[in-house]
Amino acid sequence: MKQPLTITKLKKMKQSGEPISMLTAYDYPAAKLAEEAGIDVILVGDSLGNVVLGYDTTIPVTLDDMVYHTRAVARGAAHTFIVADLPFMTYHLGKETTLRNAARLLQEGGAHAVKMEGGAEIAEEVAACVRAGIPVMGHIGLTPQSVHQLGGYKVQGKLEAEARQLIDDAKALEAAGAFSIVLELVTEPLAEAITSALTIPTIGIGAGRGCDGQVLVYHDILQYASPYQPKRMVKTYADIGTTIRNAIGSYVKDVKEREFPQQEHAFPMEQEILHNLYGSGSSSGGSSKAAATNVQAQQPVKGGGAS
Repeated sequence: MKQPLTITKLKKMKQSGEPISMLTAYDYPAAKLAEEAGIDVILVGDSLGNVVLGYDTTIPVTLDDMVYHTRAVARGAAHTFIVADLPFMTYHLGKETTLRNAARLLQEGGAHAVKMEGGAEIAEEVAACVRAGIPVMGHIGLTPQSVHQLGGYKVQGKLEAEARQLIDDAKALEAAGAFSIVLELVTEPLAEAITSALTIPTIGIGAGRGCDGQVLVYHDILQYASPYQPKRMVKTYADIGTTIRNAIGSYVKDVKEREFPQQEHAFPMEQEILHNLYGSGSSSGGSSKAAATNVQAQQPVKGGGAS
């Protein structure tokens, strides 16, 4: 049976040059499929605000939202290392608040670690969590919780001052005890420089080829959206959105044209019971007649339907 990765194993993967695969998941079936596919790390990202809850940003996502979705993911991927995002303003109000909120994601949600956005300014909160036994993954570059302050979803590290700050932030997070750092929308040369400067793994998303691992959003790689907006940093591997839409459309068509359900989708009744209910002279319509036919062909019910 597959054993979940640990932060020690993740660091060894960096040392040995083995790339780390990480994918978001927000519910039980997605987590189960990701684990079966062999993913190394599952991130329960606050990106669920965008792709699951219908928000324009991640800012409205609450800690209760994160606990709820993390718990579902943990049930689906019991043998995979799970990281959960601390959402907006749950770790900027003092160490005690940060510890309490991070603990909920581990105790109630079942995560193995938390992720926090920010650099040197959150180093003390990171260190407090690490001292308390809560593993922390950092996140610098484009930090979606600060999208309004950053002026939108822009590539980070193009200017020398920005690049130096990101290098300093990465080193501060490592010094505080973070076991890994996500680099989002960072120029490729800068991501390579940060990766080389650290002893902990970097996980890139829109940060090029030089990181120790990569992470993408579940709904992006599957085009599970309507409409799907292509992104330069994403490679898509399926078009599930179109498949789902077409399947539902076919179901609607069958219902409207009375092509579903057919006889094989219905369950008959014993003739004697039917007679006792309606009597031999009753006229209960075609459905009663159909229910009395093919009694011998009745099969046990497998699974459940809508109730």
